[in-house]
Amino acid sequence: MMVNYNGKLLNEEDLNISIQNRGFKYGDSIFETIKIFKNKVVFWEDHYFRLMASMRMLRMKIPLKFTLEYLEQEILKTVKENNNSDLSRVRLNVFRKDGGLYTPITNEIDYTIQVNSINYITKENYKIDVFKDFYNYSGLLSTVKTNNRMVNTLASIYAKENDLDNCVLINERKGVVEVSNGNIFVLKDNVVKTPSLNEGCIKGIVRKKVIEIISKNDNYILEETTISPFEIQKADEVFITNAIIGIQPVTNYKKKSFKTEFGNKIAKSLNVLEFTSN
Repeated sequence: MMVNYNGKLLNEEDLNISIQNRGFKYGDSIFETIKIFKNKVVFWEDHYFRLMASMRMLRMKIPLKFTLEYLEQEILKTVKENNNSDLSRVRLNVFRKDGGLYTPITNEIDYTIQVNSINYITKENYKIDVFKDFYNYSGLLSTVKTNNRMVNTLASIYAKENDLDNCVLINERKGVVEVSNGNIFVLKDNVVKTPSLNEGCIKGIVRKKVIEIISKNDNYILEETTISPFEIQKADEVFITNAIIGIQPVTNYKKKSFKTEFGNKIAKSLNVLEFTSN
C-alpha cells in the first residue's frame, strides 16, 4: 500500500515515523475518516472545514498550502496510486511535529493519508447496549476527532465480548453521548433527538447532514438535546451515523426491538446527498 506523507507517496513499509512522534507519545494528533466513492471525496467541504477548525482549536499551525483544493488533490492522488475500488476509506492524519515533552517545540505539523478499499453492507440485525465502565466526558474537546480514542476502544472490546454490534457511550452526567464509532439518533412519535455537542459527542459530518435532512421535513421535530439511556428503551426507532456506513438502523437494545422504516428512509435521502454535494 502506498501512503502519502507530507505530499510524498511512499510504500507503507518505507514510512519511518519517529519514536518521538507526538501523536504516538501524547495523542497530539487529529484525523478525518473520509469516504471515497468513484473518485469523489464525499462531503469533502464539510470534512475540510471541520479539520481546519480542529487544528485551530488545538493550536496547530495550518500550512499556507492547506487549501481545500490542495488536500483534495492529495487525497485523490493517493487513491489513484493505490488503484482502489469504487468505494474506499481514507484516513487523513495531522500531527504536531516531533519534539518537546508536554510542551511542544513547534506547532507546525506533518500529515499522512492512508487509503483502504471497503465493502460495507448495512446489517439487518444490529444490537447495542450501554457501556458503563468509563465516561466520555462532556465539553468541546470531546467533539474533536483526536487520536485519544481509549473509551471508544474499550467500548468496542466490551461489545465484542458481549455479542453486541456497538455500545452507547455516556458522559459524567449519565447522558447519552454517541456510540463507539459514530453518532446516535432516537425517534419517538414525531420527535427525533440526538445528543447536543455540549454532551461531548463528535461533531460528525453525517450527523450534520441528517440534521439538515430531518429539519427540512415538516412531519418531524429535530432536537439536539440531552438524552437518557431510558429514552433509548422507550424509542420507536434508533439509528447510528458515521462517514463510512452512512446510516445503520438499530434493531435491538437490551430486550427492546425497534422498527427501521424511518432510518431507512433517511438513508435514501443521505445517499442522494452523497452523490450531489461537494
